[in-house]
Amino acid sequence: MIKLAKKIALILLSFNLMAYSHLLRAELTIEITEGVQSAQAIAIVPFASPLGAQLQDDVAQLIGNDLARSGYFKVLDRAQMLTRPTQPAQVKFRNWEALGQDYLVIGEVTKDNNLYHVQMSLFDVYKKEQLKGLRITVESSALRMAAHHLSDAIYEKLTGIPGVFTSRIAYVTSESNGQKKTKYNLYVADYDGANAISIAQSKEPIMSPAWSPNADKIAYVSFENKVSEIFVQTLATGERKSMAKYKGINGAPAWSPDGKQLALTLSKDGNSDIYILTLANKSLRKLTQSLAIDTEAAWSPDGKKILFTSDRGRRPQLYVKASNGQGVAERITFDGDYNARGSFSADGKSVLMVQGAQGNYRIAVQNLTTRATTVLTNGPLDESPSFAPNGKVIIYARRKGNNAILATVTLDGLSKQDIQHTAGMVREPVWAPRK
Repeated sequence: MIKLAKKIALILLSFNLMAYSHLLRAELTIEITEGVQSAQAIAIVPFASPLGAQLQDDVAQLIGNDLARSGYFKVLDRAQMLTRPTQPAQVKFRNWEALGQDYLVIGEVTKDNNLYHVQMSLFDVYKKEQLKGLRITVESSALRMAAHHLSDAIYEKLTGIPGVFTSRIAYVTSESNGQKKTKYNLYVADYDGANAISIAQSKEPIMSPAWSPNADKIAYVSFENKVSEIFVQTLATGERKSMAKYKGINGAPAWSPDGKQLALTLSKDGNSDIYILTLANKSLRKLTQSLAIDTEAAWSPDGKKILFTSDRGRRPQLYVKASNGQGVAERITFDGDYNARGSFSADGKSVLMVQGAQGNYRIAVQNLTTRATTVLTNGPLDESPSFAPNGKVIIYARRKGNNAILATVTLDGLSKQDIQHTAGMVREPVWAPRK
């Protein structure tokens, strides 16, 4: 059993027990490393507000940050603005044409008792017309999320693609102290790293977080009791339940699309196989029965197929098998020496993975119709990719110098950014599904 566990640790990135970081207050900083050359110019004018410095958040600044981080927009510096209109009647399009702006956003924040009303208008500068108007009413504590909602609306109007600015991520961190002891944390945060909350802490490794379909629970693996154990934790209450603590390996939980089952990696019978756990009664069903190492299950969007990693061909590759257990597993990857950590796109037409060749591990996506594979990142140690809710952006973990950081890349590979952590190592990011 020990030899088996060691073998899995060597060949599968999901069982890599490199350090994660623990912080009382997690902070992430996003740095755009590569944007789209044809990024559209947009001006976000500071929103008018009689409240001035009383506002916790600068709504216009947050919108500008969101759009800039997407890589598809170049946001005008406020210092270059010739005027600062806050009402549609005040807009003089020639001023923004002179500055080479394609689009303009103006707005205001007003207060009524304990509620804040955020009004936004989006204009096409060259067509000289308003494209969208939106008004959101929130409490003061939700101003930041209101700004993200407006960013989503602007992004979708201009690109035709749903935004991800109101989404959340989960990730694992570790930090070592002077006594060479490591503390581990599982964090949940807004997409940009704000409002990070540690939902699990341990002196032993935490790994493989997985969001439930309605984003109200997270399943994960913890070694807090000196052995691997799978927990499911409810975010609203903090309540958690142990779902698997069998002899040997308990790893890589993955939710079924209906949230009623978990696919797990277990070695309780002596070999690493994929099992299906029904949450209501904790009944187990064995899906794979191979002498190889089978792990890292992922469900298809319709719940009819399970994607998993196996070394049954002597090297880790991706296979697909019917979730009801019928039929044989079909190998779907052949490029590279190593293909692992697979997941389906929301439409089920492509598969995201870590692809390795000659010791260089990069993020890649395969079209399931043509079987063509596109490599999106440069490596050398990229891992744990996860689709954003809109399917157009991928978050993953990578090495940068001596640090482990998070990064994102668009599905076309054109826009990239690093998400720096204030301290320690960051790994195993996973994007929450859209509620």
